[in-house]
Amino acid sequence: MFAGKKNADLMSQKVRPLAHEMDPLRLGTGWSLEDLEKPQIFVESTFGDSHPGSGHLDQLVQAACEGIAQAGGRGARYFCTDICDGESQGTDGINFSLASREMIANMIEIQANATPFDAGVFMASCDKGMPGNLIGLARVNIPAVVMTGGTMAAGPDLLTLDQLGMYAAQFERGEIDEKKFNWAKENACPSCGACSFIGTASTMQIMAEALGLTLPGSALLPATSPDLLDYARRAGEQAVRLAYQGLRPSDIVTMDSFENAILVHAAISGSSNCLLHLPAIAHEYGIEITGDTFDRLHRGAHYLLDVRPAGRWPAEFFYYAGGVPAIMEELRSVLHLDVMTVTGKTLGENLDELRRNGFYERCQGWLDQANARYGTHITREDIIRPFDKPIGTNGSITVLRGNLAPEGAVIKHTACPKEMFSAVLNARPFDSEEACIDAVLHHKVQPGDAVFIRYEGPKGSGMPEMFYTSEAISSDKELGRSIALITDGRFSGASTGPVIGHCSPEAQAGGPIALVEEGDLIQLDVEKRILAIVGVKGERKTPEEMEAILAERKKHWKPKPAKYTRGVLRLFSELAESPMKGAYLSYDR
Repeated sequence: MFAGKKNADLMSQKVRPLAHEMDPLRLGTGWSLEDLEKPQIFVESTFGDSHPGSGHLDQLVQAACEGIAQAGGRGARYFCTDICDGESQGTDGINFSLASREMIANMIEIQANATPFDAGVFMASCDKGMPGNLIGLARVNIPAVVMTGGTMAAGPDLLTLDQLGMYAAQFERGEIDEKKFNWAKENACPSCGACSFIGTASTMQIMAEALGLTLPGSALLPATSPDLLDYARRAGEQAVRLAYQGLRPSDIVTMDSFENAILVHAAISGSSNCLLHLPAIAHEYGIEITGDTFDRLHRGAHYLLDVRPAGRWPAEFFYYAGGVPAIMEELRSVLHLDVMTVTGKTLGENLDELRRNGFYERCQGWLDQANARYGTHITREDIIRPFDKPIGTNGSITVLRGNLAPEGAVIKHTACPKEMFSAVLNARPFDSEEACIDAVLHHKVQPGDAVFIRYEGPKGSGMPEMFYTSEAISSDKELGRSIALITDGRFSGASTGPVIGHCSPEAQAGGPIALVEEGDLIQLDVEKRILAIVGVKGERKTPEEMEAILAERKKHWKPKPAKYTRGVLRLFSELAESPMKGAYLSYDR
């Protein structure tokens, strides 16, 4: 038995005398009499046939349950399958994406509280499943280990799914034939796991480890690696230890933990969607994280990871270079090394232990095998740069403000052409993505335009991604370096180009983005963090004149009729907070 509580002190044992039907019902489920006396471990996953990121999680669940049994516990499997943003792109299905994060968290809260458990293992891989689990485990606050589902392999020629939008736009414009387009579609997803680039799925797996909630070195492994199953077994064993020790997520996750995670986010050029998810997770711990927190910590932060979409290599190579521990080793001088982690040791102690136990030598062995498999000659420093030789020194995210976005808007400047860092552009507003992408693909927009997609925020339509439109722009050699795309919606973690999202307040809430008219002049200045309406019909105006003009427009503005009048999206649209606060559901209204 581990140091700490005795079996009789565990919550699962305390409730048995109170719930007389619990024992017989568990016996009917296949538990033995001996199982009833053991630490009872909640094993939650997003397993399902929904997409490659969740289709293999049943194997990890089985491995975790084996580890739980070996450590003297009994695992109970629970499932809340997530949806796939990629499969939903281009349809109204993508409107359900962000709302699904809240529903996953709600379901975890229900499952884990309806029948108390002593500890948990939480497994997910992808965009909303991973943050949904992180929010859910914070609410439940039982001792817990997070196990991530890893990343898929790259296809031939190191093809990854983030490149498919480029192929689609090229096909639509007649630049490639159907055969080439079909080749890309047939080879972009060769295995299970999250998409092989630093999109939202990969970013949030990395954030889970950066927060101290996974076993060290376990985030974003190749999903086909035998190391992944080994980590899952060890996660199960650790969950039993934590049940006895009583170390809860709230004992681990602090403001210092979030600052570490945001500095890692800057180093990896993480998804802009992280600005929705980390604030929502922090909210569950009573910690306030906003866009300003990201902006503050990204200033002067070293950007180190040369992985797509901002970099060169597939995410498969991240682990081969040493993964999250290697990033944190490079960031040692700026991290809070004394934060507690799920191992019961501090971050600094974990990093020291990994250096001693041959972790990096094992990763190098995997890198050598990958180079032989793909015919490449990639070194560790090609993937993760040393701290003193960064790709950039101003992080990867900037929060812009001005009379267009009083609460803020987000740009991933590491994926934006330098030509677009400072510009005055001509406004071209569209009230839906469908109308906008048609204009982009058929060259109805011109260099120097600021293209708006509005009424796509949480209250407008659920805050879907504008991925296809952003790809149509960034893959156009002329438009990708001469126009900006501005929205109160959001972007895929795979998006590149001059794209600005989360513009707040959103249009449906009466934000200034709703008041933009054709021909307005829009100032964008990334370094000065400005996003503002500075003129009308091509003529510059003073700030005072613009304030009066916008006030007059607001008098005549009316919100659009609610897009959803029933179901989950009605609930989400009515209760979601501002994107700059995390778009979590607020019940204080």
